[in-house]
Amino acid sequence: MEENKRVLLGMSGGTDSSVAAMRLLEAGYEVTGVTFRFYELNDSTEYLEDARHLAERLGIRHIAYDAREIFRKQIIEYFVREYMVGHTPVPCTLCNNYLKWPLLSKIADEMGIFYIATGHYVRKVKVDDTCYITYAADSDKDQTFFLWGLKQDILRRMLLPMGDITKVEARAFAAERGFQKVAVKRDSLGVCFCPMDYRSFLKKWLVSNCQPQVSNCQPQVSVGQPQVSAGQTWSAEVRRGRFVDEKGDFIAWHEGYPFYTVGQRRGLGIHLNRAVFVKEIRPEKNEVVLASLQALEKTEMLLKDWNIVNRERLLGHADIIVKIRYRKQENHCTVTVTPDNFLHVQLHEPLTAIASGQAAAFYKDGLLLGGGIIVE
Repeated sequence: MEENKRVLLGMSGGTDSSVAAMRLLEAGYEVTGVTFRFYELNDSTEYLEDARHLAERLGIRHIAYDAREIFRKQIIEYFVREYMVGHTPVPCTLCNNYLKWPLLSKIADEMGIFYIATGHYVRKVKVDDTCYITYAADSDKDQTFFLWGLKQDILRRMLLPMGDITKVEARAFAAERGFQKVAVKRDSLGVCFCPMDYRSFLKKWLVSNCQPQVSNCQPQVSVGQPQVSAGQTWSAEVRRGRFVDEKGDFIAWHEGYPFYTVGQRRGLGIHLNRAVFVKEIRPEKNEVVLASLQALEKTEMLLKDWNIVNRERLLGHADIIVKIRYRKQENHCTVTVTPDNFLHVQLHEPLTAIASGQAAAFYKDGLLLGGGIIVE
């Protein structure tokens, strides 16, 4: 497709994507807004009406795209499945890299629109004819960690109008233009389909979707290629199990292994004379291993389903920064590819609470160089 001044903007109804629409219009783009119906908490469609109303005020075209079924299969069922095999999932990373941005690209293609955009707080730069995501001006809102899986065909078409302003400036921008409701909207917190405690969501989902009195669940599906067979039947039972120490000795009873994550300290429901953390989850035995924080330290990890923007910048260098959490501190590492096509990450200093299923993202000189899903 030839480059044009048309842009398809993902509009969630929130402050960020709304201000993005205003900024794109003021920059001279012809904007079309699309609101994805991924999941509607308590069946509320207020977000959809807010996006439609804003588009009407701005004089731009707006469409709604019902993606609830594919979101359920690729994100929610993956989310549940990962917890049921003792992993810690990364649904926002999966959604951005394999659902939201590819859907924007697909719809834009069908409409003859070249550019695609969202309200993400990230920036894009071009170095030696290669496009990279880089840190946002607002370090507290930076969302680069979630976008390591995007390829050049997406990156080249991305417009990121929120990357060079702060959230405070975004609210002021909306207020100055008379969009007071946009300016004062609350930020969304956590995962969209379970914004608070995932355990409550998991319990409700399993009761609604699983056959009772069966102690196994469907096998894990690769994060990089999420898929669920048509007519798939879920079978799972969560029951009380054992907290054990590293030797396997009984400590106390827990509520069920899916309700705990590696590195967890709070909410264990036990009182000991020492601090203990979740070190390991054993689904086959319904056991959760507790240990000291030092026992959770690791100096290496393996990644699957990885993406690298530029191998020459990443592989073999000793000054690569790795992040394993959205807001965790940065650590230095060296990255290589193993003979069986995993990424091997050698950490220069030990890290705690490295959990299977989580993501790792790599940076150098402020550029997002790629990432992958932690295997071990």
